[in-house]
Amino acid sequence: MSFANPDDSTLRKLFKTAKNVAMVGLSPDPERPSHAVAKALQGNGYRVVPVNPQHGMILGEKSYASLAAIPADVPIDIVDVFRRSDAVVPIAQEAVKIGARALWLQQGVYNEEAAAIADKGGLICVMDYCIKVAHSTLSS
Repeated sequence: MSFANPDDSTLRKLFKTAKNVAMVGLSPDPERPSHAVAKALQGNGYRVVPVNPQHGMILGEKSYASLAAIPADVPIDIVDVFRRSDAVVPIAQEAVKIGARALWLQQGVYNEEAAAIADKGGLICVMDYCIKVAHSTLSS
């Protein structure tokens, strides 16, 4: 598979229509990049749903052990992933199962098998690109 991230117009449309972002690997530590990204997304009006089995609450939101544990009445638009590239395939599979609209792999995270799973499941897939940077670049 020769992967290419979606074009800017696709990402702009995603940002305009998305409301809920599940962040896999969100840290409660303000020094961690995931924490800064989540705060920025919250500041731009998105609900960030933490997925981290180690913590009960992060940034004022209940944290879930997995994507599948998020209640069905919280539709997830974007699954944003702060995990190692070799840990992404099961996350992609869960993102498809919960009906997410996009799988977003943060900067430094790249997995073509996960991208193929997302694509086959009808999800927009972005790899190796920070969602905070993309949002600030495309929303201005």
